[in-house]
Amino acid sequence: MEYLLENNIEGQIGTQKYLCTIFRRNGKLMMDEPESLGGKNLGPDPFSTFLASLASCTLPTLRMYIDRKEWTIPEIKISLNLSQVTVPGFQTSIFRTISFSSEISTEQKERLLSIAEKCPISKLLKGNITIETTL
Repeated sequence: MEYLLENNIEGQIGTQKYLCTIFRRNGKLMMDEPESLGGKNLGPDPFSTFLASLASCTLPTLRMYIDRKEWTIPEIKISLNLSQVTVPGFQTSIFRTISFSSEISTEQKERLLSIAEKCPISKLLKGNITIETTL
């Protein structure tokens, strides 16, 4: 098996409820929950970080395609949110809205929607995911 990341993502938590330190390639990220959920809002929550991952994959994927096509689209914006329904079963829906700083044609819209679906995190989320946990 070959891992996608050069180094593992690692994390730790002390006695402060929800406050986690996540160590990545060459830095660290503090994560917490908002005060309304019992945290101290000292960093992003797991759902925000999850959606940020999708945003930070979608935007460069679109930028690379736009640049390759030499289209004049100076800025791309993205807005994401999610909802979960637990009856029946468990269903999560992610809502991703992409906008551009300039007008784009219908053909460009259709193509860019298709490209957004091909970003690696989109493909990962739509694939079959297995989580193997050990102690």
